[in-house]
Amino acid sequence: MKIGLLQCDDLAPSLRQTYGNYPELYERLLRSAEPNATIEVWRVHEGELPEDLLAADVWLISGSKASVYEAHPWIAELVDFVCLLWDSRRPLIGICFGHQLICKALGGVVERSHKGWGLGVSFNQVVKQRRWMSPWQERLGLVVSHQDQVIELPPVGEVIAESAFCPNYVVEYRERFLGIQGHPEFSRALSRDLMKLRDSVLCPIRLREGVASLEAQTDDALMARWMVDFYYHALAEAQSYALVRSA
Repeated sequence: MKIGLLQCDDLAPSLRQTYGNYPELYERLLRSAEPNATIEVWRVHEGELPEDLLAADVWLISGSKASVYEAHPWIAELVDFVCLLWDSRRPLIGICFGHQLICKALGGVVERSHKGWGLGVSFNQVVKQRRWMSPWQERLGLVVSHQDQVIELPPVGEVIAESAFCPNYVVEYRERFLGIQGHPEFSRALSRDLMKLRDSVLCPIRLREGVASLEAQTDDALMARWMVDFYYHALAEAQSYALVRSA
């Protein structure tokens, strides 16, 4: 499986020295579930986009410090590319910013949350079961780092996992796209160091809660398995659709 990473940011230099940048983080995560996976990177935040929707088997949008409602040309271009992927039924997963950008591209609403920062480990209830979710469990804990949230889903979106803090935490879009608010590629150690970098701009109480939550175990390995299985399921659905159309 060839995964096209649409990279929308770089981690801070001090974090990259210890943990690697987004391509290394996603490669470690996804290869834990699919050892034969390969990743090709397009640095979208620097104006680089694929010229061919078939340049990869499946696609992945990274997180970013940017907000999807900001007026950067590269964000508008990425929205257009996501719409092309949708029309062509090319499988796509979005992480954090990527999750929010999928929502925006398909007609939903993303805003700065009045609840403040999501930090540390988030605890979510899985409310829908899909064939690609194996092994199945009803709870999902992942590292988070976000201020924006998906506020209103487009009609094609369906909530898969939710919490009181983030009601649209994992969203599936008609077996083609998947949005995940959490960061399965982030370890708890990376999360702790990221919060240290931002402690001057974070609410002290929220920061303390976020650091304390890092004592909990996370489900990043499970999420990696679900992501890979979603890709395979979405590819199979797209191929079945193509066969029906050509019959």
